Amino acid sequence: MTLPGADAEFPFELAVCRWAEREWPPGGARDSAVLVARQLGTQSRRWDTVVLECDLAGLTARAAFGPGALTSNDLHVVRHAPADWAYYRDALPDPEYPWRYVRESVHALSARGALEHRKRGGRIEIRRIGPYPEDWVRRVVAVENKPDLDRSAANALAAQLETDVALGLADEAWVATRASDDVNERLLLEDVPVEAGILAVADAVGTDADRTSAEVVWHPRSLAVDDPGTRIVANPSPEDSAGGYDASAARFEYVDADWKREKRLAIAERAYERGWRSYVDAMRPDCRHFELESVGDGLVPFCAAKERCQTSAECRGACGEFEPEPPAWRQRNWPIDGGPGQGARRLLDRRKERRRPAPEE
Repeated sequence: MTLPGADAEFPFELAVCRWAEREWPPGGARDSAVLVARQLGTQSRRWDTVVLECDLAGLTARAAFGPGALTSNDLHVVRHAPADWAYYRDALPDPEYPWRYVRESVHALSARGALEHRKRGGRIEIRRIGPYPEDWVRRVVAVENKPDLDRSAANALAAQLETDVALGLADEAWVATRASDDVNERLLLEDVPVEAGILAVADAVGTDADRTSAEVVWHPRSLAVDDPGTRIVANPSPEDSAGGYDASAARFEYVDADWKREKRLAIAERAYERGWRSYVDAMRPDCRHFELESVGDGLVPFCAAKERCQTSAECRGACGEFEPEPPAWRQRNWPIDGGPGQGARRLLDRRKERRRPAPEE
């Protein structure tokens, strides 16, 4: 099925996520469990698509700690929790922040079944449910999605990928662009750092293809994730307002390998919780115009009022076309328990859950 509005970056991003979930790694045999998420990263740099290559046994062990992400405070507790009952201040290293936040994490983790705690003599004691699998993530891969390139988009893309390569937070950096025979678009990719890989994606969205496919145009180099990295704070502008060139130097700062290790784990935890189908959490599936259309081998959000694919930024209560579902749709189990919007949410949640192995008994 061909959908109007399919040239937008959002449906292309969903197509890349769907392809990566099914086919990663490109051109090779899969030897890891794969989790895919979108719109994750650091405060200064967000990746369009994140692919986690995971150890299956470690991923299964991670499932015991629940489907929600573990925050940095939570990780401090579960990674150091003792095998036998102990007073939490004796069992855990000094967190270098107030202990009251540790107590909050202890209670929150216990409520979700990721930790055991009890009070004895007015003191909080904790015990782990099992060791946290430190190596459940083997590799983190970052993908920047640019379906259609022009000169300004290519310049911005080059700067973004230079930042990724210099920092070395991900094991690989890729750019995914729409497959095209346009020579000019191919020439624009020459500015991409040689360390970044290039994928030419023939997405089913906007075409009558059965499924999204991708071809490797350029293979990436592995980045030095175990070494200190360089965080580029500001790049000189290619051109100043007078039409000349900005000759000022780039500003940067160094980050150590420990910071990168902790940040990678935090990103992996958020990816584990969210997956890539969580876009529905930022949309209004309770609107009577919200639909999920089958395109190729996947589903794409579709607005019946706008008659095209919509983005999360558009699909909100402030939209001029927003109309809540009639109450009859949400009552008496008709036509779907909770209404079509809740049905769409449950469908996407079920597909997301299938990507997570069940915890071992």
